[in-house]
Amino acid sequence: MTNREFVRLARQAYSELPIQVIQRLENVDVVVEEWPGPDDEDLVGHDGTLFGLYTGVPLTEREGGDPMLPDRIAIYRQPILRSCSSRTEAEREIKITLWHEIGHYLGLSEEVLHKLGYG
Repeated sequence: MTNREFVRLARQAYSELPIQVIQRLENVDVVVEEWPGPDDEDLVGHDGTLFGLYTGVPLTEREGGDPMLPDRIAIYRQPILRSCSSRTEAEREIKITLWHEIGHYLGLSEEVLHKLGYG
């Protein structure tokens, strides 16, 4: 799958978010990157992969005023593609990963996200 197709699928997953969630997303950049950076190695999951990463201050932890820099959600293309055996599987993983990282932005824990099916 080309980078262009992957980005299109990420945009599609974003557009499928409930309007109530989209309205809460302020000052957040969502980007597609090939791989996690070297500083992200300690965040790699138990299965050796990191599909996405939220960087910022969750809404539930903010204390007045708007943040200066945007929060950031990165979706990692290569780990997702290497773990999926079909386009359908990749589409599903992109959506789950995006929604998982948005959940962190909203202040949801790993435990809650797993219970919701976005783990």
